[in-house]
Amino acid sequence: MSEALALDGVTFVRGGRTLLDDVTFHVGRGEQWALLGPNGAGKSTLLSICSATTFPSRGTASVLGSRMGTVDLRELRRSIGVVDPRHPLRSNLGVLDIVLTGITGTVERVPRWQPTDEQLERAHHLVKTLGIDGPEDPRWLTMSQGERGRALIARALMTDPPLLLLDEPSTGLDVAAREQMIRTLDELPVTVPGITTVVVTHHFEELPRGTTHAALLRNGRLVAAGAVDDVLTSEHVSACFDHGIRVERDDRGRWRATA
Repeated sequence: MSEALALDGVTFVRGGRTLLDDVTFHVGRGEQWALLGPNGAGKSTLLSICSATTFPSRGTASVLGSRMGTVDLRELRRSIGVVDPRHPLRSNLGVLDIVLTGITGTVERVPRWQPTDEQLERAHHLVKTLGIDGPEDPRWLTMSQGERGRALIARALMTDPPLLLLDEPSTGLDVAAREQMIRTLDELPVTVPGITTVVVTHHFEELPRGTTHAALLRNGRLVAAGAVDDVLTSEHVSACFDHGIRVERDDRGRWRATA
């Protein structure tokens, strides 16, 4: 199986502080990964390298078969969908316009830019598929956090990316909205066959049931990485969080971690 991500010996230093230390992280195409660890572990930094946004200080990083430093990053980023709940939109765009900004890679609609009929049709399809259509066009400033989250996933999918990265997509959601988000993530491999996903979280109950692989990060170093059932054990998780933690999976395939 070809690889969506191949990070080898990646170290990242900022302001004299080592945020990632000799990380080797390989993700096969079509796999669904979870990246977990305590606050400050380096999860978002690792994700920024996976999104071809940040260069490693040392080591090599290849995304979708292209080694960073040898390719046009603007073109490569068109093949990577990124979902960040801290999306900095300030104007009151409607959901369709929000989704269409995924084509231009901008926060706001680009003046005088118009989508093609095919692009407009895809945006309508994604809005409907992700359940954010309605009799009235939902707008950013009055959307619920759950609607915003699904709108940002639709936006990220506009360019039909083979790789989707989600940085704590359940941030700020209440229980009902969180469950809707988890269901959306569970359905992605069916909605978008062949897609590879990496979801960053530190809450085990937020893991989609379809998660195939997991990585645990602590103080910028990988504690464990591989098949989800091999990695999310009480032993590995306790070492990652430096605390005795019992990890269980119920008969529905949902994870739970308790002290």
